[in-house]
Amino acid sequence: MTPENAPNETLAMASARILVVDDMATNRGLVRAVLAPLKCQIFEADSGEQALELINSLSLDVILMDVLMPGLDGFDTCKKIREQEDLHLIPIIMLTSLGSPDDIAYGMEVGATDYVTKPFNAVELQARVRAAVEKKRLTDRLDDAESMLFALARVVEAKDRTTADHCDRLSHTAVVLGKALGLNYDDLEALRRGGLLHDIGKVAIPDAILLKPGKLDETEWAVMRQHPTIGAYLCSALRTMRSTVEIIRYHHEKWNGSGYPSGLSGEEIPYLARVFQIVDVFDALTSERPYKKSIPLDKVKEILRNETKNGYWDPNIIEVFINILENNPEQLKLPEQAQTGRDSEIFQNIIGSNSLEWESRR
Repeated sequence: MTPENAPNETLAMASARILVVDDMATNRGLVRAVLAPLKCQIFEADSGEQALELINSLSLDVILMDVLMPGLDGFDTCKKIREQEDLHLIPIIMLTSLGSPDDIAYGMEVGATDYVTKPFNAVELQARVRAAVEKKRLTDRLDDAESMLFALARVVEAKDRTTADHCDRLSHTAVVLGKALGLNYDDLEALRRGGLLHDIGKVAIPDAILLKPGKLDETEWAVMRQHPTIGAYLCSALRTMRSTVEIIRYHHEKWNGSGYPSGLSGEEIPYLARVFQIVDVFDALTSERPYKKSIPLDKVKEILRNETKNGYWDPNIIEVFINILENNPEQLKLPEQAQTGRDSEIFQNIIGSNSLEWESRR
């Protein structure tokens, strides 16, 4: 720690909220004493059950968890914490006498982010807690930035009442197609986010153009065509959005080079953007609008194949998508409870709760 950043770190630790979970009061007292120099706020729970009750009422930065507790042990408590979507990012440090490789591996498997064995070194524990608080603050800032982008995208969607649930449907359909294509976990997540954020650039398009009921003139169309570039710019600062940014920027390109904004063709178009193009046009064809009725699936398949012959879409991806339409069209139905902008339940439901299979495909 250098002198210039010492005050900032002191302030950060003073506002840090730590939960110590241990059935032994002496152990909790020892941890409290060790962490006292950090000036952080310490809360205590004497069981896994009490910890679960407290967690939902406290805004925590770190949880220090003993394993050997009566009733709900540390491993099971950790699993239950990770089952809650809004608690995925809380660092959990297992603080226990169980230090075998198997114990450590199992702790990480159930959701622990770090592991310190007893008896612990005071300096080491302080350093682990500092690092965990810093990581939590970084992920909080990232989560806040992403939430703001998602909220902005919802504002764009809300402007046009004829496109209700459009973003949620695209996220769902894109992940279904991505899974059929054998894409890995990160690519599926990029497609899920792309469904919500693909048109975020329209926030900069005047309502007179965006909501015009008739055909756009040449000048208006030139303005409208800027939205993919604007949207990509808005999201480009977040490294976690890198693959999603390519979807946003290039989802209006066409296989034959006649699209926009860059006139890319064939495999010049990023693969995920090519995947997303197809679900975007599918949703446009099958959705009812004031100016058109929903098109039946048989007609949609015919249109997609004809447009592919005319050079619009990647022919290999189209065939995989049409196979879904012919054999498993029920997979494309949006779950009634899905709200992609608020949580990723739709995503987890499709790929399954265990993401290890998808992680292995990276």
